[in-house]
Amino acid sequence: MSGRVLVIPAYEEEARLGAVLEGVARAGLDCEVVVVDDGSRDATSAVAARAGACVLRHPFNLGYGAALQTGYKYALLRGARTVAQMDADGQHDPAELAALVLAVERGEADLVVGSRFLGRGAYRMGALRTLGRRLFQGIARLAGLAISDPTSGFQAMNRRVLEIYARDFFPTDYPDVDVLLAAQRNGLRVEERPVRMHEGSRASTLHGGLRSVYYVYKMLLSTWTAARRRAEAPAAEARRP
Repeated sequence: MSGRVLVIPAYEEEARLGAVLEGVARAGLDCEVVVVDDGSRDATSAVAARAGACVLRHPFNLGYGAALQTGYKYALLRGARTVAQMDADGQHDPAELAALVLAVERGEADLVVGSRFLGRGAYRMGALRTLGRRLFQGIARLAGLAISDPTSGFQAMNRRVLEIYARDFFPTDYPDVDVLLAAQRNGLRVEERPVRMHEGSRASTLHGGLRSVYYVYKMLLSTWTAARRRAEAPAAEARRP
Protein backbone atom coordinates (compact mmCIF):
# COMPACT_ATOMS: atom_id res chain seq x y z
CA MET A 1 0.00 0.00 0.00
CA SER A 2 1.26 3.48 -0.94
CA GLY A 3 -0.12 5.16 2.18
CA ARG A 4 -2.84 6.83 0.09
CA VAL A 5 -6.55 6.07 0.10
CA LEU A 6 -9.18 7.56 -2.20
CA VAL A 7 -12.66 7.58 -0.66
CA ILE A 8 -15.68 7.74 -2.98
CA PRO A 9 -19.08 7.82 -1.24
CA ALA A 10 -21.81 6.52 -3.55
CA TYR A 11 -25.57 6.17 -3.39
CA GLU A 12 -27.34 4.59 -6.35
CA GLU A 13 -24.60 5.61 -8.80
CA GLU A 14 -24.64 2.46 -10.93
CA ALA A 15 -24.95 4.49 -14.15
CA ARG A 16 -22.09 6.91 -13.46
CA LEU A 17 -19.64 5.17 -11.14
CA GLY A 18 -17.99 3.00 -13.79
CA ALA A 19 -16.86 6.02 -15.81
CA VAL A 20 -15.61 7.73 -12.64
CA LEU A 21 -13.49 4.71 -11.71
CA GLU A 22 -12.11 4.48 -15.25
CA GLY A 23 -11.06 8.12 -14.92
CA VAL A 24 -9.38 7.39 -11.59
CA ALA A 25 -7.42 4.55 -13.21
CA ARG A 26 -6.33 6.83 -16.07
CA ALA A 27 -5.17 9.46 -13.58
CA GLY A 28 -2.47 7.04 -12.43
CA LEU A 29 -2.56 8.07 -8.77
CA ASP A 30 -0.97 5.32 -6.69
CA CYS A 31 -3.69 4.75 -4.10
CA GLU A 32 -6.21 2.30 -2.74
CA VAL A 33 -9.66 3.13 -4.11
CA VAL A 34 -12.48 2.67 -1.61
CA VAL A 35 -16.12 3.00 -2.65
CA VAL A 36 -18.53 3.39 0.27
CA ASP A 37 -21.94 2.23 -0.95
CA ASP A 38 -24.43 4.03 1.28
CA GLY A 39 -27.22 1.44 1.10
CA SER A 40 -27.86 1.60 -2.65
CA ARG A 41 -30.68 -0.50 -4.08
CA ASP A 42 -29.05 -0.70 -7.51
CA ALA A 43 -25.80 -2.30 -8.70
CA THR A 44 -23.44 0.37 -7.33
CA SER A 45 -21.45 -2.15 -5.27
CA ALA A 46 -21.14 -4.58 -8.19
CA VAL A 47 -19.87 -1.85 -10.51
CA ALA A 48 -17.26 -0.82 -7.96
CA ALA A 49 -16.13 -4.40 -7.35
CA ARG A 50 -15.76 -5.10 -11.08
CA ALA A 51 -13.50 -2.05 -11.35
CA GLY A 52 -11.24 -3.45 -8.62
CA ALA A 53 -12.23 -1.03 -5.86
CA CYS A 54 -12.53 -2.01 -2.23
CA VAL A 55 -16.27 -1.86 -1.46
CA LEU A 56 -17.62 -0.93 1.98
CA ARG A 57 -21.39 -1.22 2.11
CA HIS A 58 -23.87 0.28 4.57
CA PRO A 59 -26.91 -1.96 5.13
CA PHE A 60 -29.19 1.05 4.53
CA ASN A 61 -28.82 4.70 3.60
CA LEU A 62 -27.13 6.64 6.42
CA GLY A 63 -26.20 9.87 4.64
CA TYR A 64 -23.31 11.40 2.71
CA GLY A 65 -21.37 12.38 5.82
CA ALA A 66 -21.73 8.91 7.33
CA ALA A 67 -20.41 7.37 4.10
CA LEU A 68 -17.41 9.68 4.16
CA GLN A 69 -16.66 8.89 7.79
CA THR A 70 -16.80 5.16 7.10
CA GLY A 71 -14.09 5.75 4.50
CA TYR A 72 -12.05 7.86 6.92
CA LYS A 73 -12.16 5.20 9.64
CA TYR A 74 -11.18 2.51 7.15
CA ALA A 75 -8.23 4.65 6.00
CA LEU A 76 -7.09 5.11 9.61
CA LEU A 77 -7.21 1.35 10.18
CA ARG A 78 -5.17 0.87 7.02
CA GLY A 79 -2.52 3.28 8.25
CA ALA A 80 -3.12 5.81 5.48
CA ARG A 81 -1.01 8.96 5.55
CA THR A 82 -3.00 10.81 2.89
CA VAL A 83 -6.67 10.54 1.96
CA ALA A 84 -8.44 12.09 -1.00
CA GLN A 85 -12.18 12.18 -1.49
CA MET A 86 -14.37 12.76 -4.52
CA ASP A 87 -17.98 12.23 -5.51
CA ALA A 88 -19.29 9.34 -7.58
CA ASP A 89 -21.52 11.32 -9.96
CA GLY A 90 -18.84 12.49 -12.41
CA GLN A 91 -18.70 16.10 -11.23
CA HIS A 92 -15.12 15.83 -9.96
CA ASP A 93 -12.36 15.31 -12.50
CA PRO A 94 -9.98 12.51 -11.40
CA ALA A 95 -7.17 14.19 -13.37
CA GLU A 96 -7.15 16.90 -10.67
CA LEU A 97 -6.56 14.47 -7.79
CA ALA A 98 -2.76 14.59 -7.95
CA ALA A 99 -2.65 18.36 -7.41
CA LEU A 100 -4.66 18.07 -4.19
CA VAL A 101 -2.79 15.04 -2.87
CA LEU A 102 0.67 16.43 -3.61
CA ALA A 103 -0.14 19.75 -1.92
CA VAL A 104 -0.86 17.80 1.28
CA GLU A 105 2.18 15.54 0.94
CA ARG A 106 4.49 18.50 0.33
CA GLY A 107 3.31 19.96 3.65
CA GLU A 108 1.61 22.98 2.09
CA ALA A 109 -1.55 22.34 4.12
CA ASP A 110 -3.20 19.71 6.29
CA LEU A 111 -6.44 19.89 4.34
CA VAL A 112 -6.71 21.00 0.71
CA VAL A 113 -10.07 21.83 -0.87
CA GLY A 114 -10.50 21.78 -4.63
CA SER A 115 -12.22 25.01 -5.67
CA ARG A 116 -14.18 25.37 -8.91
CA PHE A 117 -14.13 29.17 -8.49
CA LEU A 118 -10.42 29.99 -8.66
CA GLY A 119 -10.07 30.41 -12.40
CA ARG A 120 -10.06 26.86 -13.77
CA GLY A 121 -12.85 26.10 -16.23
CA ALA A 122 -16.21 27.85 -16.43
CA TYR A 123 -18.34 26.15 -13.81
CA ARG A 124 -21.77 27.75 -13.47
CA MET A 125 -24.00 27.56 -10.44
CA GLY A 126 -27.66 28.58 -10.24
CA ALA A 127 -28.59 31.94 -8.72
CA LEU A 128 -29.94 30.46 -5.48
CA ARG A 129 -26.94 28.20 -4.91
CA THR A 130 -24.59 31.08 -5.73
CA LEU A 131 -26.32 33.22 -3.12
CA GLY A 132 -25.99 30.44 -0.56
CA ARG A 133 -22.30 29.93 -1.37
CA ARG A 134 -21.57 33.62 -0.91
CA LEU A 135 -23.48 33.68 2.36
CA PHE A 136 -21.45 30.78 3.76
CA GLN A 137 -18.27 32.35 2.40
CA GLY A 138 -18.98 35.50 4.33
CA ILE A 139 -19.81 33.74 7.57
CA ALA A 140 -16.76 31.48 7.28
CA ARG A 141 -14.63 34.58 6.80
CA LEU A 142 -16.00 35.96 10.08
CA ALA A 143 -14.80 32.73 11.68
CA GLY A 144 -11.33 33.31 10.21
CA LEU A 145 -11.56 30.98 7.21
CA ALA A 146 -11.22 32.53 3.76
CA ILE A 147 -12.48 29.99 1.24
CA SER A 148 -14.10 30.40 -2.17
CA ASP A 149 -15.81 27.00 -2.42
CA PRO A 150 -17.05 26.04 1.08
CA THR A 151 -19.32 23.23 -0.17
CA SER A 152 -16.73 21.40 -2.31
CA GLY A 153 -16.43 17.70 -1.55
CA PHE A 154 -13.29 17.38 -3.68
CA GLN A 155 -10.53 17.31 -1.04
CA ALA A 156 -7.30 15.79 0.21
CA MET A 157 -6.12 15.57 3.80
CA ASN A 158 -3.41 14.16 6.03
CA ARG A 159 -3.69 11.81 8.99
CA ARG A 160 -4.12 14.64 11.49
CA VAL A 161 -7.35 15.66 9.75
CA LEU A 162 -8.52 12.05 9.57
CA GLU A 163 -8.12 11.64 13.31
CA ILE A 164 -10.35 14.67 13.90
CA TYR A 165 -12.95 13.71 11.30
CA ALA A 166 -13.27 10.21 12.79
CA ARG A 167 -14.71 11.72 16.00
CA ASP A 168 -18.38 11.63 16.95
CA PHE A 169 -19.06 15.29 16.05
CA PHE A 170 -18.79 14.58 12.32
CA PRO A 171 -22.25 15.05 10.75
CA THR A 172 -23.97 12.14 9.02
CA ASP A 173 -25.73 14.39 6.52
CA TYR A 174 -24.02 17.51 5.17
CA PRO A 175 -20.34 17.94 6.12
CA ASP A 176 -19.46 21.25 4.51
CA VAL A 177 -18.09 24.50 5.92
CA ASP A 178 -18.81 23.38 9.50
CA VAL A 179 -16.24 20.58 9.36
CA LEU A 180 -13.70 22.86 7.66
CA LEU A 181 -14.09 25.21 10.60
CA ALA A 182 -13.66 22.29 13.00
CA ALA A 183 -10.35 21.47 11.35
CA GLN A 184 -9.26 25.08 11.61
CA ARG A 185 -10.26 25.28 15.30
CA ASN A 186 -7.99 22.29 15.93
CA GLY A 187 -5.01 24.22 14.58
CA LEU A 188 -4.91 22.63 11.13
CA ARG A 189 -4.07 24.52 7.96
CA VAL A 190 -6.92 24.64 5.44
CA GLU A 191 -6.14 25.82 1.92
CA GLU A 192 -7.65 25.70 -1.56
CA ARG A 193 -6.34 24.77 -4.98
CA PRO A 194 -8.04 25.50 -8.30
CA VAL A 195 -9.65 22.49 -9.97
CA ARG A 196 -11.84 21.92 -12.96
CA MET A 197 -15.25 20.45 -12.20
CA HIS A 198 -18.06 19.30 -14.45
CA GLU A 199 -21.68 20.18 -13.87
CA GLY A 200 -23.59 17.32 -12.29
CA SER A 201 -25.14 14.85 -14.71
CA ARG A 202 -28.40 14.77 -12.73
CA ALA A 203 -30.34 17.07 -10.44
CA SER A 204 -28.87 17.20 -6.95
CA THR A 205 -30.92 15.44 -4.25
CA LEU A 206 -28.68 16.63 -1.44
CA HIS A 207 -30.01 20.13 -0.91
CA GLY A 208 -33.46 19.92 -2.47
CA GLY A 209 -36.91 20.63 -0.98
CA LEU A 210 -37.15 20.95 2.78
CA ARG A 211 -33.59 19.62 3.03
CA SER A 212 -32.36 22.94 1.66
CA VAL A 213 -34.07 24.83 4.49
CA TYR A 214 -32.54 22.52 7.10
CA TYR A 215 -29.15 22.74 5.39
CA VAL A 216 -29.11 26.55 5.49
CA TYR A 217 -30.21 26.55 9.14
CA LYS A 218 -27.56 24.01 10.12
CA MET A 219 -24.71 25.76 8.30
CA LEU A 220 -25.68 29.19 9.63
CA LEU A 221 -25.83 27.88 13.19
CA SER A 222 -22.49 26.06 13.05
CA THR A 223 -20.60 28.84 11.29
CA TRP A 224 -22.09 31.52 13.55
CA THR A 225 -21.02 29.51 16.59
CA ALA A 226 -17.49 29.22 15.23
CA ALA A 227 -17.35 32.94 14.46
CA ARG A 228 -18.59 33.78 17.96
CA ARG A 229 -15.95 31.56 19.57
CA ARG A 230 -13.27 33.31 17.54
CA ALA A 231 -14.55 36.75 18.53
CA GLU A 232 -14.72 35.83 22.23
CA ALA A 233 -11.26 34.25 22.40
CA PRO A 234 -9.26 37.55 22.68
CA ALA A 235 -11.59 38.83 25.40
CA ALA A 236 -11.26 35.61 27.38
CA GLU A 237 -7.49 35.79 27.05
CA ALA A 238 -7.46 39.38 28.27
CA ARG A 239 -9.47 38.46 31.39
CA ARG A 240 -6.93 35.89 32.50
CA PRO A 241 -4.93 36.98 35.59
